[in-house]
Amino acid sequence: MTASWRFSTLADRHRALGSGLEDWSGMGTAWSYDGDPLAEYMAIRTKAGIMDVSGLKKVHITGPAASHVIDRATTRNVEKLMPGRAVYACMLNDAGKFVDDCVIYRTGPNAFMVVHGAGAGHEQLTMAATGRDVSIRFDDNLHDLSLQGPLAVDFLEKYVPGIRNLTYFSHMPTSLFGVPAMISRTGYTGERGYELFVRGQDAPMVWDRIVAEGAEMGIIPCRFTTLDLLRTESYLLFFPYDNSEAYPFENEPCGDTLWELGLDFTVSPGKTGFRGAEEHYRLKGRERFKIWGLKIDGTVPPENGAPVLRDGQQIGVVTQAMYSPLNDWTVAIARLPVDCANEGTRLVVDSKDAGRIGAVTAPMPFFDPDKKRRTAKG
Repeated sequence: MTASWRFSTLADRHRALGSGLEDWSGMGTAWSYDGDPLAEYMAIRTKAGIMDVSGLKKVHITGPAASHVIDRATTRNVEKLMPGRAVYACMLNDAGKFVDDCVIYRTGPNAFMVVHGAGAGHEQLTMAATGRDVSIRFDDNLHDLSLQGPLAVDFLEKYVPGIRNLTYFSHMPTSLFGVPAMISRTGYTGERGYELFVRGQDAPMVWDRIVAEGAEMGIIPCRFTTLDLLRTESYLLFFPYDNSEAYPFENEPCGDTLWELGLDFTVSPGKTGFRGAEEHYRLKGRERFKIWGLKIDGTVPPENGAPVLRDGQQIGVVTQAMYSPLNDWTVAIARLPVDCANEGTRLVVDSKDAGRIGAVTAPMPFFDPDKKRRTAKG
């Protein structure tokens, strides 16, 4: 925790579960617990699990120029975003390269909350706000507890009237266990799930109630890195671990385009004027690589950074892999040449632990490709 300057009020709960509170984005985060992470993965895929994702940064933007700031800093047209709704967006630099992603929540006509990870999101918003009639406030008291899995809604409906009517990427002000909360139908697992935004002073009680009262339903605490298993199946990228910041180009500076990452869908149709827009459009068709999927032989996932070979020569790299006993597959997110962004090209992964393993290219997401689980109604 030597680099940590932000602190979750749930730190004692994580320590009791065996976490050393490793640093992520300046916060001591539960990367590890005692016990088997596959059990946590199975809980979220078949029942539900609760995670502390408070390391995500919460930024409130309010004032007459709030929508202008977000419009300039992100790839989405926020004028189409109504209060009570949220949207996933990206942020670029002047070179048209990805620097962060975020979820934008509209909480009122002139009020938004932007939740982002370890990238430059706060800096982007602050830059766009210069000289504008707007207030930007970083809120580290607001904690984010993520309750994910098919039974999450069954648990919450006992305490939150109307929760079944909350649609995907919508949010609602409410109360939970007698304290104020904002509940959002979002998450990072590919499952139907909810993010519970509560005050730091309330987070331990909310966590304890969910763990105690959800136990009979099979709801368990889950470490932050269980997300790596879930996100691999569900094609959810994690900056900078899938990016050139982790796997730099040989003769170019770091920075990936949305076309390369498969995130070009986050640009609202026809939108201009956001930072990096001109370069973003110019770089279409000039991809140097593609983020793409691999289905891997056997049940031993290769380590992050394992080389991907074609005809004995390295052509790419695995950024995250996992084995699922539930789906009986070993799959990976990889950085591959553009001509491998297809289905059925045979390649080899050179793993330190498992040796050379056969693999075949495949589109993502592997799990629930039609996204029916996360968007389910009722």
